[in-house]
Amino acid sequence: MSNTHKYAFFEGNYVPLENAKISIMNHSFMYGTAVFEGIRGYWNEAHGEMYLFRLKEHFVRMKDSMKIMHLDDVKYSVDELCKISVELLRKNEPKTDTYLRPAAYKTGQRVGPSLEDNPSDMCMFTVPFGDYFHGAPGLKVQVSSWRRVEDNAIPARGKIVGAYANTALAKTDAILAGFDECIVLSENGHVSEGSAMNVFMVKNGKLITTPITENILEGITRSSIMEFAKAEFGYECIARQIDRSELYTADEIFFCGTGAQIAPIIEIDKREISGGQCGEMTGKIREFYVAMCRGEHKKYSDWLTPVYGSGAKSSDKVKATAKS
Repeated sequence: MSNTHKYAFFEGNYVPLENAKISIMNHSFMYGTAVFEGIRGYWNEAHGEMYLFRLKEHFVRMKDSMKIMHLDDVKYSVDELCKISVELLRKNEPKTDTYLRPAAYKTGQRVGPSLEDNPSDMCMFTVPFGDYFHGAPGLKVQVSSWRRVEDNAIPARGKIVGAYANTALAKTDAILAGFDECIVLSENGHVSEGSAMNVFMVKNGKLITTPITENILEGITRSSIMEFAKAEFGYECIARQIDRSELYTADEIFFCGTGAQIAPIIEIDKREISGGQCGEMTGKIREFYVAMCRGEHKKYSDWLTPVYGSGAKSSDKVKATAKS
């Protein structure tokens, strides 16, 4: 295959992206019976290196999502998925920040939503990926009229494709109303998360985030912040229920996630937050996080998987299951 092709991993092979196609009768297309992960690769020009942030942790979480959706028959281990990811990036040779999108999906071609006796497979692709909010200095947000899906309806802790209709409705309404984003509440009326990112608020010098019992995705960026904010800055971090009115009186608020990274919120429901600018604690966390992801803080090098240099070499390809 020509090196000018961009590759995807599809049906056990690295194939040109335009050849990675499924039928319109595919079960995951018709019923949303797929799970996915979003993984960022950070390009460091000075190092000549691409760093994947917490690659293994993303695939461990993906395996949990697969258990929920009866996708256990996907044959790749976490270590194999990490190797496939690195090899795919090496084939595509990006020299800019990149988004890696692996998905596990039902491959059956039949009418009817049931998951049993329905085979599964795995695919991946990569695309260039810059700032999710296009460089906005701060976000103006509304509290959505849509509620987050409940754990006993569609579990938010799984990145289930069908559940993102909930995200799409909340996000779209916010955009059409003139806001940048939204915050959704759980059915019990407490703060859950953003449309597709976790939320932190700062009050009296403490970092406060919503607990996993409020139907949130258990964010990898969220858990990383909770760890390094304490270790590097001494910030106390608390996970507890947050009322809507607490958002209006917060000292600072920010979103976090693979796509959002660290995104300060400067207004909620037409109420100004942090003087209409990025707060001091938010700014410190954002600066440290981006530098860490680009390999500038060696203390956290175990959270990064280098692609081109000391990462997996071509000889580390997954045998038999991943053919070029």
